[in-house]
Amino acid sequence: MSSRRQWYRVVPMLAVLGTIFFLSHQPGDTIVLPDVPDIDKLLHSLVYGILAATTLYAVPKNRAGDSPVRTGILVILFCLAYGISDEFHQSFIPGRCPSIWDIGADLLGAVVVVLFWLHKKGCRFRFSGSGCQI
Repeated sequence: MSSRRQWYRVVPMLAVLGTIFFLSHQPGDTIVLPDVPDIDKLLHSLVYGILAATTLYAVPKNRAGDSPVRTGILVILFCLAYGISDEFHQSFIPGRCPSIWDIGADLLGAVVVVLFWLHKKGCRFRFSGSGCQI
């Protein structure tokens, strides 16, 4: 199937990107979270895990299959870049402030999903004395 016929695969990713932007644009006093320690970090990881999953879905199958490890790394970098830009965006919103810990939670969510995806694709990681081998 040509990539032109697969345009619909980017729709879920765009919806997640838009949702993240919308939520980060809300003033700090309008978002009410349960009084659970670090619930915001869990939510960051969850949302950026979903972003990673929808981004992997958006990658044309022939591209993702050629080099799954490279695809996974690029997806992680994309999620990291969006997380950084999201924190920068929040610095302009009343009652919100950027946090390196939020970026770490974003990155963690993306990495977990990509590692799971690579495992499902059959990639195996072996550790030897000289480092990690794929």
